[in-house]
Amino acid sequence: MTTLDERHGLVEAQGPVAVPLDQPLAALPLRAGSKAANLARAAGAGLPVLPGFVVPDGAHGDPAALWPAWQELSEGGARPLVVRSSSPQEDTGSSSLAGQFASVLDVRGWADFGTAVRAVLDSARRPDGTVAPMAVLVQPMLTARVGGVMFGADPVAGRTDRMLVSAVRGGPDRLVGGEQAGSSYWLSRHGRLLRTEPAEAGDTRDFGGTHETGDFGDTRDTGVVLTRGELLRLARLAQRARRVFGGPQDIEFGFDGDGRLWLFQSRPITAMAARPARGARLLGPGPVAETLPGQLLPLEADLWVTPMARGLAAALDIGGSAPRRLLRRVPVVTTVGGRAAADLRLLGAAPPAHRWLALLNPVPGARRLAAAWRLGRLSAALPGLATDLVADVDRHLAEVPAPVRLPASGLVAELRWTRAALVPLHAQEALAGALLPEPARSRTAAGAALAALAETRAGGVPDGRAAVAAPVVLALTAPGLLRGPGPGLPARRTLPPEGAGSEPPAEPEPPAGPEPPAGAAVPTDQPPPQAAPPALPPREALRLRVRWVQELQVRLVREAARRVGLGVERAGLLRWPELVAVLEGAALPADVHARVPEPESPPLPDAFRLAGGEVAAERAGSGAARGVSGGRAVGTVWDGSGPRPADAVLVVRTLDPALAPLLPGLTGVVAQTGSALSHLAVLAREFGVPAVVGAADAVRRFPPGSRIAVDGTGGDVRAGGE
Repeated sequence: MTTLDERHGLVEAQGPVAVPLDQPLAALPLRAGSKAANLARAAGAGLPVLPGFVVPDGAHGDPAALWPAWQELSEGGARPLVVRSSSPQEDTGSSSLAGQFASVLDVRGWADFGTAVRAVLDSARRPDGTVAPMAVLVQPMLTARVGGVMFGADPVAGRTDRMLVSAVRGGPDRLVGGEQAGSSYWLSRHGRLLRTEPAEAGDTRDFGGTHETGDFGDTRDTGVVLTRGELLRLARLAQRARRVFGGPQDIEFGFDGDGRLWLFQSRPITAMAARPARGARLLGPGPVAETLPGQLLPLEADLWVTPMARGLAAALDIGGSAPRRLLRRVPVVTTVGGRAAADLRLLGAAPPAHRWLALLNPVPGARRLAAAWRLGRLSAALPGLATDLVADVDRHLAEVPAPVRLPASGLVAELRWTRAALVPLHAQEALAGALLPEPARSRTAAGAALAALAETRAGGVPDGRAAVAAPVVLALTAPGLLRGPGPGLPARRTLPPEGAGSEPPAEPEPPAGPEPPAGAAVPTDQPPPQAAPPALPPREALRLRVRWVQELQVRLVREAARRVGLGVERAGLLRWPELVAVLEGAALPADVHARVPEPESPPLPDAFRLAGGEVAAERAGSGAARGVSGGRAVGTVWDGSGPRPADAVLVVRTLDPALAPLLPGLTGVVAQTGSALSHLAVLAREFGVPAVVGAADAVRRFPPGSRIAVDGTGGDVRAGGE
């Protein structure tokens, strides 16, 4: 070996070959690398750093030049060393490059030391052929009793007022290398223990923010690795490192056999999760996912989410549930990543942030008292109002010509009518659900649709034409501009066996109304659905009209797209004002052909807040499960796909109306979100199926094939059929 920097060949030495960490040159990242420079700064500030030296980037010479430094640090070869990479490109504020370069532990003897230095320098060569600048850090090898990693902030929750410690018995290399899972500790910024999670037992202890003094006692035979005193010392180290480096640090540490704490590495935290601003709204798919379960195009959001938000705001205002000024400023329903999300607190689907303060606040009670006289009169008048609204909508649907026969101005007028009609439909549906008692085993639109679908199939009618004979079948589908034939209808194999379940009888639907369009190939020269459906309670009748009006919107938009020379998907990328302007004679937006749909987004968490446009999920378990259909049952978990167990308990994220055909014959239903007024909850009561909603993380906790017990009265769900 003739050079310690073989990347550049033989060059003149640029400064000393070995620089002790207490020298100023060791604190220069471009020469000593970030890892060594950070340790040099920490040592200079009095933090507990092991002694050592660094071979700067670009240094070379006869290897014998390192002999004095090695001889002193290793005490003549009697003390093992650790030889570590220290590149200016690692351990920076933007990139840690953790584990990308080599480190060699337990280096004994002069020959092994030279081999270790070569290994570190060789690791600078990357697969793409480039070579990273590289210095070499050398320190004594410490046999740690306990070691680990400490974050001066909680990177998962994005909280700078919390610290996260993960520790194992032995050195931190066992933890960072993935050989062993560590015990985790969550601390306040002052070192108060908030929560602990032992590695082997998985037993989480939550201290509820209380400060308990003393020690954990003997930790040798428990999942507890660090004592309370050691945690306090780590918290003080994190605070000091924050002051030295100007921000929270990612620290590797170790306690030696004498109980002394040592800092092995300090670097900025590079991957902090976004944290919502104080007072950020609590959002979630909640009940709106039952109507709009999928990802929406921009025009779909304007057609369906905006009227829904206005209708629900009107209902909340009438009921005195929220201040009118807030309802004007904050939309009740919005879209996140193209998916509908509701303000859970405005809808009452989440408890107030400060329960006791809410109880003491007289304003909500006064507001509801002022609204009480309206509600009293409205409860008596609502059935008649709903009947009148349903009749008006049915009359208009019956009079609308086929979209292809409408002039451009007629298309605009009809689209404006649909958006206006959806507002009172949503408002009255919400009020009916809140104010009108539900009759025992009341009939639902989904139940009537199931009966109608079974009849059309028995008659040999293809699913793509099922709504010709029975427009009520649309209650089983979600709206969508891009739906294909037989949109959203369940496959025959998913229907329960003959005679299964307790489906109530239903009189046949009269064949009325044309088939709704199903794909771009279907013409739009037919009028919208129109029929006299079976008698339904007011809320179910309103729901069905919402779906029919949405179907009319789909047909109108498809015809509008054909006239302006756009595909349906491309038209869906327009916004509502743009579509109206184009139909009224304006040119298409210049960038319309360059627009692309949003990438497919994952389903939204059950509850979340927005942090700089990013979704920050709430901790699971923040809400309470509740029973929405009485009864108790034990069965086998099923996710709605694959073979159906004889005692199937359907476990899903949300109560999608398309799941209605699966209900007959089910043993139970569990959903992560939903309400007692959702389509499937009402239908579950109709079929006598125990159902629980709000079961946090149910899809993960109860995998298909496992046994589960469901209490639809008490809202309890337990694994193992207990």
